[in-house]
Parts: sequence; structure tokens; C-alpha cells
Amino acid sequence: MKVLIIEDEKIAANNLEKMLRQIDKNINIQGKIDTIEGAVKWLNNNKTDLIFLDIHLADGLCFKIFEQIKVKTPIIFTTAYDQYAIKAFKVNSIDYLLKPIEIKELEQSINKFKEQNQLQKAKEIDFNSLIDSFIKKTEYQERFIVRYGQKIKSIKANDIAYFYVKSENVFLCTKGNINYPVDFSLDKLENIINPKEFFRINRQFIVNFNAIENMYPLSKSRIKIELKPQTDCETIVSYSRLSDFKKWLNH
Repeated sequence: MKVLIIEDEKIAANNLEKMLRQIDKNINIQGKIDTIEGAVKWLNNNKTDLIFLDIHLADGLCFKIFEQIKVKTPIIFTTAYDQYAIKAFKVNSIDYLLKPIEIKELEQSINKFKEQNQLQKAKEIDFNSLIDSFIKKTEYQERFIVRYGQKIKSIKANDIAYFYVKSENVFLCTKGNINYPVDFSLDKLENIINPKEFFRINRQFIVNFNAIENMYPLSKSRIKIELKPQTDCETIVSYSRLSDFKKWLNH
């Protein structure tokens, strides 16, 4: 079975590949692509049996792929969106996996694909209907699924004080000062969280307005923020974001 992975998070793509090989050693991973442009180019010149497709890619929503080319290949969406988006996928008979992906759920999706593939040939998906359903139902991420130990937990966005990068990994810190790893880059988080509540102050932090305890002017072009819960990292609004930050505070 030939498989294409379209996912802009390198760690998530590598983990998915690893789990697929554990499930079936005969699965051939043809490629891992992280952009809409790359996906369109690849699909125009290659064929595959199954596509794993993330909703948010490095250069936009994955649905833009289907505006440029017709896709008849079965697709399993990988998404961090909650039930409102999942319902849209179900209506269109498309399977999905909620991040962080569990190997048991992945295996069930693979088995479902194999069963359906034996019964009928792949048919073209009504992506226009899917896009309409997704756009109508999706606003901003309201919950984040996180994994701690052998358990999975759902964290409400308004319970998150800030997101931050540490040792090249991204974490969220709750208002109760509990930290969890998340399967998103800060660039991606900027596109899916409510911009009225969260702001990216620099390359390392996205902060919730309610988590700002104090602010101190360091100069005309720099502001230091004191967060609650406190962090050992330096939280200074970068020069390039200062103007937008001030507008955000007054929004």
C-alpha cells in the first residue's frame, strides 16, 4: 500500500510514519510534504493509494489543494479541531484522526480503508461541500488535546496562560501552572487561536491577555512582560511586534 503524508509539523509527520510502519511493514511511505504548493505538484505527477492530510499546512488551509486539482484518492484527515469539524468530515464520509494520534485509532482507520478499498474503487469526494461545512462550523480552536503519560486530556483555550518554545518543542502552560507538550508550531498556533485573546510577543511566546500580570517599559521600543504563572524565560515584546502589541492591548 502506497501512502502520502501531507503534514507541516515535522515531528507529527515522523511519528505518523513510525506508527504506520509498526502497523504494517508493507506500507510504502512515498513522501512527506509540508505545503499546499508541494502537494499539488506531487499529486499532479504521482499516484498513491491513501493520503494522510493535515488541515493547516505551512502555506494555508489544505482545502486550497482541491481548488487546483481533482483528487479521487481516499483521504484520512489528521486534525486538532474538535467535534464541530469532525461532524463535517463524517457528513462527507471522510475518516479523520484527532491529534495527538493514537496508534490503535490509526490502525482502525487503516483497516477501514482496506475494507472499503476492496468493496469499491475510490470515488471523487465532494470537497466543495466539505469546505462549506468546515468554514461554516470552524472559527477558532476552543480546545487542545494533549497527552500526558498514558492519558489524553482536553484543555480549554481560555484555561491556557501561554504557549512557549523550549528545546525546539512547543508547550502550553495552563493558568494552574501545568505544562503540556502540543503538536503545533507557534506559527501554526497563530492561525488557529483567537487573536483577541492571544498575541505572539516574540519567537518564543504566545500569551493570553489575562495572563499578563505586569508590563515594564525597557525603552521606547521594548516592553517586558511579567506573566502569571511566572516563567524563567525572558518575555520581552520584540521590536517588530511592538506596534501591533499596543494595538492589541487597546482592542
